[in-house]
Amino acid sequence: MLHLHACSCQFPSLRKGLEGASEKVENARIIHKRRLSFPKFASSIDRINTRKYTSDKIFKSHNISKSYIVAASSEHCEISSKDGFWKQLNALYQFFRPHTIFGTIIGISSVSILPIKSLADISPTFFVGLLKALIPSLLMNVYVVGLNQLFDVEIDKVNKPNLPLASGEISMELGIAIVITSLIVSFGMGIKFQSPPLLAALIVSFFLGSAYSIELPLLRWKRNAALAAICIMVVRAIVVQFAFFAHIQKYVLVRPMLYTRSLVFAVTFMCIFTAVIALFKDIPDVDGDRDFGIQSFSVRLGQERVFWLCISMLVAAYGVAMVIGATTSSLFSRLVTVLGHFLLASFLLFQARSVDITSQISVTSFYMFIWKLFYAEYLLIPFFR
Repeated sequence: MLHLHACSCQFPSLRKGLEGASEKVENARIIHKRRLSFPKFASSIDRINTRKYTSDKIFKSHNISKSYIVAASSEHCEISSKDGFWKQLNALYQFFRPHTIFGTIIGISSVSILPIKSLADISPTFFVGLLKALIPSLLMNVYVVGLNQLFDVEIDKVNKPNLPLASGEISMELGIAIVITSLIVSFGMGIKFQSPPLLAALIVSFFLGSAYSIELPLLRWKRNAALAAICIMVVRAIVVQFAFFAHIQKYVLVRPMLYTRSLVFAVTFMCIFTAVIALFKDIPDVDGDRDFGIQSFSVRLGQERVFWLCISMLVAAYGVAMVIGATTSSLFSRLVTVLGHFLLASFLLFQARSVDITSQISVTSFYMFIWKLFYAEYLLIPFFR
């Protein structure tokens, strides 16, 4: 002991260590005696030690687990952020009603090809002129479909609850901002590009699109089935064909106006096709239209009668197109127009037989199929020469 005491005096740290060890030994003796005297006390001590041991293990692995949790959390936040971004982008995409956007792009592009006489006409000037027609027209398209959704929110909650305004994915404030901005930029471009046919097309589309949707006296033409059909027919069948043909012919290629055989066919055929679209679009919306006083043909005549009327009109139009196509100037054009319309008519009849008129999903899916036929027709129109 003296030897240890001497060493501890020379080395203070060693002395402190020895004193600490002695204290721990003494505490252990006291705890051991209490264990023997008081069993309940012993079990409490065991639980405390067990918890301390477990806590120490967790603490020792804390650095690893913490880094893992932080990494997983940041990854989850990143995924959630990406999901939110794509969800919002998809909501905007649906707000623009993509099937009408595609129809506008394909329709204007197809009609713009009709004035072309040779490969020399397909120049940078032509493509610039095409873009000048497309961009303001697409913005006007967004105005028209957006305005309709703004005034149809309550109806769409019944008929089309998946639309972004009806579902709440897009706020009314954002919808209004998109519609107003699209209108202003569209007219600004129409004026700047100095093409009277283009500006006239924008003005007519604005007037008819507004009259179709806005809830004001003498407006809200969609309540009347005939006026609703006329609005769609005038814009899609007449304005698009004549205005953009004239835009390319006179203000891009700088040629005198000359109406071609293909243009006359396009106007005539699209009058029938857009009438079908105007009739068919209301077939899946009967419940909401009836509740809100929209007297569509489907409400007045019944869904099945309107459905088969639309099919009959399209089949008849395809038959006439095959006859006209057989009289085109070249063999290749005759083959494309006759065979093309025969195939489209066959696809139409085949798909029509599988439609369940009582199912909104089935009818809506077939309505989207009709839009695909609409796109396909614009691919065939340039061959009528």
